[in-house]
Amino acid sequence: MTSPENHLPAAEIRPSLLTRRGALRLLTLTGASMLAGSGTSHAFMDFFLSYEPASPATLKKLGIPPEWMSQLGSQLPNYAEYLRKANLRGMTVRQIIQPHTHVRGSVKNSLPPRALWGNIRSTLKVIDALGDRLNMDVKQIVSAYRSPAYNARCAGAKSNSYHLRNIAIDVTFDCPPGKVAAMARAMRAAGLYRGGVGRYGGFTHVDTRGSNADW
Repeated sequence: MTSPENHLPAAEIRPSLLTRRGALRLLTLTGASMLAGSGTSHAFMDFFLSYEPASPATLKKLGIPPEWMSQLGSQLPNYAEYLRKANLRGMTVRQIIQPHTHVRGSVKNSLPPRALWGNIRSTLKVIDALGDRLNMDVKQIVSAYRSPAYNARCAGAKSNSYHLRNIAIDVTFDCPPGKVAAMARAMRAAGLYRGGVGRYGGFTHVDTRGSNADW
């Protein structure tokens, strides 16, 4: 499935909006924005990138519980290593993977199919830069990829949700969701990405769909 991630060149950012901690990562995001294209380009790049599965020792170091392997399957070490190599500093690999272990009724969520792994890359970079703007790390990843069966069990979830494409993340920081949403929209207005921002009572939705949407 082709990802709709298309990013505008990063506009000049006013220094007053940046923290020292965030400057370097925002430069990284700018580069990612310029390089990001369609899902086809992600797949093309991934074809040439070799990801050795995370070893048991690495999984332990990342805080991945052994029981997650039996639930999420043999691709867990590969996906964990894929995420680890993204070098995200404001969130952990465990935080990103944990929503994939959620269960609603008798339906378990799952890891995204391999073909969709690259779709989340740009959204993770946006979340990382968002944390820099807020000067705080991610508190919780509430939701990331959702399998079709699991998504159908989520109250209010749309049948064409961007969570199904591994493009959307529901996230919390140690501040009100309204503040997070406002900062995400300010970043978008600065040209750092194009996507959706949704404000909810307990979290903020961010995606990099390629067109702007608010709710």
